[in-house]
Amino acid sequence: MARGKTIKLFLMDDVPSGRVKCSLANWTGIAYKIPRTALDKCKDMAILKQSGVYFLFGTDKDDNPVVYIGQAGIRKNGQGLLLRIQEPHSSIDYWTEAIMFTTTNNSHGPTEISYLENRFCNMALQAGRYIVKNGNDPNPGNPTEETVSELEEFIDYATIVMGTLGHRVFEPLVPVTDAEDTEPLLHLDYGKAKATGKRTSDGFVVLHGSVINPNVTKSCPERAIKDRQKYADRIDTDGVLTSDLLFPSPSAAAGFVGGASLSGNALWKDENGKSLKDLDNH
Repeated sequence: MARGKTIKLFLMDDVPSGRVKCSLANWTGIAYKIPRTALDKCKDMAILKQSGVYFLFGTDKDDNPVVYIGQAGIRKNGQGLLLRIQEPHSSIDYWTEAIMFTTTNNSHGPTEISYLENRFCNMALQAGRYIVKNGNDPNPGNPTEETVSELEEFIDYATIVMGTLGHRVFEPLVPVTDAEDTEPLLHLDYGKAKATGKRTSDGFVVLHGSVINPNVTKSCPERAIKDRQKYADRIDTDGVLTSDLLFPSPSAAAGFVGGASLSGNALWKDENGKSLKDLDNH
């Protein structure tokens, strides 16, 4: 049975849009969410001179969410996380805020932060919510079995904290296992389209393997046309979707799949042929 968690958020600048310190009961980790414009306010924070892992969040030119994931060790000059962010990343314009993870007892050395950077990067890639800007797969280091066990527990807590701070960068679009998930798989047939999808807490996800209708009608919503252009690299030459895609509503998903103005509530149906509208009225 899932158990509740106690999370403490401290608004360091007395406003939600400012710097935020986040801690979780019974966890030695600690996280700081810092707007890019507030980095200079942190120069005297000793804890941000420690080693740790950092995330730079923003959007690209097409308004897609992006993230860069890096690590910072303690320098000979006593500087760590904050300096690492300010030095090489100051000329990069896509990011607007940083989230930094370290520990209250400064217990993470080179082995630990290398492992965390590698795991966080691969988790973000697998989840597929953000474009990961890392050019190379980070080196995982060579931690002992005991260290891996401890770090995996750190990762579990960090995932909760990251979601609390507004970035579900590690969470798959469709939960892998969730005992409380009662949403059925839904299917849509329209023209040559044969798609499978599911409602989630974020919206509506069209699942990879769905076949997209190659034809677009004159009534096709502009949003669907833009989505097809945006996700052109996610559709192979046979019209098959190669990754899960999230849409704000069932109708937006139906329009993308079918290439027309369609009612998602009417066309998405379960295995028994019941439409989403009928399911909601049941």
